[in-house]
Amino acid sequence: MQNYLKRILTARVYDVAIETPLEHAPTLSARTGNRILFKREDMQPVFSFKLRGAYNKMAHLTPAQLKHGVIAASAGNHAQGVAMSAHRLGCKAIIVMPTTTPNVKIDAVRHFGGRNVEIVLHGDSYSDAYAHALELEKERQLTFVHPFDDPDVIAGQGTIGMEILHQHQAPIHAIFCAIGGGGLIAGVASYVKQVRPDIKIIGVQTTDSDAMYRSLKAKKRVQLADVGLFSDGTAVKYVGEETFRICKQYVDEVILVDTDAVCAAIKDVFQDTRSILEPAGALAVAGAKLYAKREKLKGETLIPIACGANMNFDRLRFVAERAEIGEKREAILAVTIPETPGSFRKFCSLLGKRNITEFNYRYADPKAAQVFVGIQVKDQSEASDLIERLQRSKLPTLDLSDNEMAKLHLRHLVGGHAHEVNDEILFRFEFPERPGALMNFLNSMSHNWNISLFHYRNHGADYGRVLVGMQVPRTDKKALKTFLDTLGYPYWDESDNPAYKLFLG
Repeated sequence: MQNYLKRILTARVYDVAIETPLEHAPTLSARTGNRILFKREDMQPVFSFKLRGAYNKMAHLTPAQLKHGVIAASAGNHAQGVAMSAHRLGCKAIIVMPTTTPNVKIDAVRHFGGRNVEIVLHGDSYSDAYAHALELEKERQLTFVHPFDDPDVIAGQGTIGMEILHQHQAPIHAIFCAIGGGGLIAGVASYVKQVRPDIKIIGVQTTDSDAMYRSLKAKKRVQLADVGLFSDGTAVKYVGEETFRICKQYVDEVILVDTDAVCAAIKDVFQDTRSILEPAGALAVAGAKLYAKREKLKGETLIPIACGANMNFDRLRFVAERAEIGEKREAILAVTIPETPGSFRKFCSLLGKRNITEFNYRYADPKAAQVFVGIQVKDQSEASDLIERLQRSKLPTLDLSDNEMAKLHLRHLVGGHAHEVNDEILFRFEFPERPGALMNFLNSMSHNWNISLFHYRNHGADYGRVLVGMQVPRTDKKALKTFLDTLGYPYWDESDNPAYKLFLG
């Protein structure tokens, strides 16, 4: 059993890391009715908390181990911490990163490590990079610097909890930590729960990378088959053995949030600090908001750790697009109006003075028009009231605000119903954002199937979101299943999606 309190108190992090501020978020605090304090780990020299654990681990290595060199696997932020630590300690480092790692993180590793670092890109996720790093560790006799499942790494991250309690000695209701492999929350919980056990420690994960949530529920470590890559810093299939043990002992709860909620949290932090967090960095903020709303909290102090800001600039387009939906401030609707003079004016008058964010329409039927519209609203209740008002006025309305296909693809498509297309089925895919992904798809599908619809848009993410319509005869259903199973890309059958039927089918 590790004595983490002693390890954290004696951790060597401040040779390279700084004590980051605990910053009041006035706008978000006012909106939630609670006192929200951001722990600004995004202000570290590598723009992430990972420097603490990496340096603490490497600073405890023997001179002989440092001379041989180290190796690490990372989705990006741990890599930068190891790179800076290697440069500071004068040792060589090999860093294995997934091929999906944003360029901003790869470039930063080169910047911080200089000639001390060799970068190897391998696999689609952290878990793939980790397996390859273990092979190289044995081949080259290197010391592995684990990103989360190591007592020295955990202790380094635990200094964040120590700082929070030094900086805010008044009552704290809860501290929120993003979870990938669990190093951050394990370190923070190990300190806080031994010093002030009344403070809740709450983990936050995305709905598509919830390994710790599932593991705690199952009371054993659960390995995910796939992980979502939007929050690439927490895209971990299998949590650490030691981090899981600590989380079982100290963590009060793990909350799950979706992509839209993370985008909204990034916007919240920007409004209060003018800083832009990466998705993993904003996870804790999204979790704090959800928790405060769920528990109907008022007047409590909540501290989310803003743990990273290594954001690819082109991803901001996607974040901005989804933030309003995440805050329920934009309603995406499909409205059916009569194809008669004056009906469009009636529809607009029902919308009132609300700002229209998007409007798509194409003539397709002499009797009815299908309108795709985005409308700014104050909250979900206003959207519900508007939908009810349209329905009462005999304008059938479908709420697409939570329809992933509509948000990702339909709003960017131009066209209409394809009346001559038979046997069309519609699938939404996530392609790895790397050369050859499309050709692999085309080569794998039957050459007897015609592609009747194809939509791809670069959303600034680490995987491509693709909508594909294919004409597949009903007799080929077995061959279709084989194709989908062997392709290996995540997919969703959208053939029965009401948005597809209204606008494209």
